[in-house]
Amino acid sequence: MEEACCCHKTKKREPEEYKDLIHRLNRIEGQIRGIKGMIERDAYCTDILTQVAAVSAALNSFNKVLLENHMKTCVVRDIKEGKEETVDELMKILQKLMK
Repeated sequence: MEEACCCHKTKKREPEEYKDLIHRLNRIEGQIRGIKGMIERDAYCTDILTQVAAVSAALNSFNKVLLENHMKTCVVRDIKEGKEETVDELMKILQKLMK
């Protein structure tokens, strides 16, 4: 069975960008596993909430890096090619990120 895809577009990332994004996600994944372990060990609520805040900050940082890369590559390229609908797409995603 094929895995569902969220969109039809793809982007070939530079090795350094790919490595950085994967590293960030691996760290976030580890933080999430740590929170799960805290729940399993009956850790104190504020200790868990502190770790959740750290995960939120890490996700925000990931989003900033990914968004910056997107704007400097995909958005700039599309605008140069006259694909102004990319600005609408960018605005939609910014609205989702700012909720």
